Amino acid sequence: MRDSTGLDRRTLMKGAAMSAALLGPANVGEAATQTTPASSDIGSKMMSTGNFVPGRLDRMRSTMAGHVERGDLPGYVWALSRGGETLVEAGGALSLGGGTPMRRDCIFRIASLTKPVTAAAAMILVEECRLRLDDPVDKWLPELAGRKVLKAIDGPLSDTVPATRPITLRDLLTLRFGLGAIMVYPIRYPLQHAMEELGVAPSANLFRGTPDEFMKRIGNLPLAHQPGEGWLYHTGLDVAGVLIARAAGQPLSAFMRERIFEPLGMKDTGFDVPADKLDRLATAYSRDPVTGKFNVYDEARGGAFAKPAVFEAGGGGLVSTADDYLSFQRMLLGKGALGGERILSRASVELMTTDQLTAAQRDSAPMFFNGNSGWGLGMAVALRRDNIWMTPGRFGWDGGYGTSAYADPENDLAGILLTQRLMDSPEPPAHYVDFWTSAYQALA
Repeated sequence: MRDSTGLDRRTLMKGAAMSAALLGPANVGEAATQTTPASSDIGSKMMSTGNFVPGRLDRMRSTMAGHVERGDLPGYVWALSRGGETLVEAGGALSLGGGTPMRRDCIFRIASLTKPVTAAAAMILVEECRLRLDDPVDKWLPELAGRKVLKAIDGPLSDTVPATRPITLRDLLTLRFGLGAIMVYPIRYPLQHAMEELGVAPSANLFRGTPDEFMKRIGNLPLAHQPGEGWLYHTGLDVAGVLIARAAGQPLSAFMRERIFEPLGMKDTGFDVPADKLDRLATAYSRDPVTGKFNVYDEARGGAFAKPAVFEAGGGGLVSTADDYLSFQRMLLGKGALGGERILSRASVELMTTDQLTAAQRDSAPMFFNGNSGWGLGMAVALRRDNIWMTPGRFGWDGGYGTSAYADPENDLAGILLTQRLMDSPEPPAHYVDFWTSAYQALA
């Protein structure tokens, strides 16, 4: 199958693997006990409360353990929450070579699972009328004022027309503001090359400059399409993170901590890992597609997340644990509230989890939407059932560092898979498919 560029789709997908796909398209402590009436490591003896079928949970456990035994994964933590019952399983090791066994409270780089959190932070400011979805962002992001738009996606950077309207917060959260991953590989368009040269092309390597420097570089680029007209993955959520920080008058990490993480008991979630928690951070690995050998991508100690982030990437910069992220998911399933804490209004959550794209925009990104999904604010939304886990209305996303998290209102289910193996294709890896298949076949 070939796309409109004439490239073989398989070549496209392989070429995309080390760029946008790697960002997405994954402590039994106070957070768990506060928000989960029944909580258990599935490997321990337990009594099901009727939310899951015990024998089928055994099947799930053996299926996921098999991925470590066969050498597909160094390790994992997975968790399911339904009807007040949370089940968690850890397998494999924190690092290869006789490393510490994986535990429930291990910390992972969650990559694009950051996106829904950033969208939630933005909607908090919308509810407080400090931001508006359809107002121009020029006040807070002057770098985006007076945009120029390419006449053709493959044209020279100087061949532009003026933008027909300003960029809005809605454009950023729906990834329709005009910049992002252009899925043509090997890269050949002038805009692709320019994004690479400026260090702002979506990739597994997070931007390391300051937020101001990031916006300066973004502001030097023409848009690939008119604001609101097309869909391009990733970059809009990084820009939204800068917008939130400027509008809130504080770093993105501080705003998220005060307004989301602390109220939900997400004590291990942030943009870096403190020194006293580094022994719980999993080593990240990439896998050689030819030899199958795992190569260290990012160490725990001395790695990219062992020091405070200069650029707090709203599109993919958070670390978290299974219990922490489940709290965030359960808040969304609770229409904005969890354990007596209201983070968002019911209306905001319903907007976030409703598809915002046109049919043409969905069709323009088959690698991401597969003909069965759309995009809300910061996350994907299932539109039709064409697989065992694709319940219409299910929402969430995948992270390119090896993570997957979705919530299903119809089944009152939240689930998360955390691994430290980077994705090596835009197609979901077998362990993602097996996790979600196993989760749904185990529902009572």
